Amino acid sequence: MPKLTVEGVGEFDVPAGKRLVLALVDEAGIDQLHACGGHARCTTCRVEFLHGEPALMTEAEKQVLAARGLTGVRLSCQILCDADMTVRCISRLAGSGRANAGSRPADTITPPPVWVPKG
Repeated sequence: MPKLTVEGVGEFDVPAGKRLVLALVDEAGIDQLHACGGHARCTTCRVEFLHGEPALMTEAEKQVLAARGLTGVRLSCQILCDADMTVRCISRLAGSGRANAGSRPADTITPPPVWVPKG
């Protein structure tokens, strides 16, 4: 079972293959934003990796990050917990001015992932 460490919050065992956005909400109790429902469109689910960043990303994640000119962050809705990782949550409901975090993302990555190298 992979270990998810959330900076300033703690360490959590996460079921292998669980979406990071859901692990942050379910296991870590984080008020993580996911305004588009986890479809790699809005970038509100951003996290910074401190350790264990996956070498692959979905094509959808790569495209939306490039289109918005974002570097040094990843979309938690497009990442599977398949190894130990440490993240800093930077997109949280508290202080966002939003009414809610967004509709709950599906258990599987959407759109269906096409995996590409992170670089």
